[in-house]
Amino acid sequence: MSKLRHIPNLICFVRILLVAPAVWALLDGRYPLALGLIVIAGLSDALDGYLARRFDWRSRLGALLDPAADKFLVASVFVTLTWLGFVPVWFTAVVLGRDVLIVAGVLAHQLWLAPVHGKPTAISKLNTTFQIVFMVLTITHAWLGWPAIVWLQLLGAALLWTIAASAFQYVKAGCRAAWESRGARGT
Repeated sequence: MSKLRHIPNLICFVRILLVAPAVWALLDGRYPLALGLIVIAGLSDALDGYLARRFDWRSRLGALLDPAADKFLVASVFVTLTWLGFVPVWFTAVVLGRDVLIVAGVLAHQLWLAPVHGKPTAISKLNTTFQIVFMVLTITHAWLGWPAIVWLQLLGAALLWTIAASAFQYVKAGCRAAWESRGARGT
């Protein structure tokens, strides 16, 4: 049973390995294959999280690997979609900028204050869901002409809202934690 506890981490590694073939499929115009790989990656994210919680197979490696796998998938696919002309550069910059802001904050907190043991917020999870749905629907639009651009624009607006809300939450929580850590040290 102790070997089974590594299954969520193995699923994360598989998700990371799916990124290169998904990007290749997009660049090659093989949209159904790219969609399949991205959907598998998205579902595997839900599966590894479920297994980790359900059977208490959580680990420090998994806590780092899971969001890294998500960010690698999202960054790679968004950059590829931008390269192909399906997503504006500014939009991809905002999506990736949020992640850079979060990672920089976590690293700064880890280096100068204390270990980070945070969990993603509900709005952050919604943001990740919107990112994956946006990628899938953008590829579906490129392949089949569906959904209409207006639906992608509405989803894009919702995605921008969750980016702003989650970035604000993380910055606020980081500032609060820094303030409390500073107060605890008596400086």
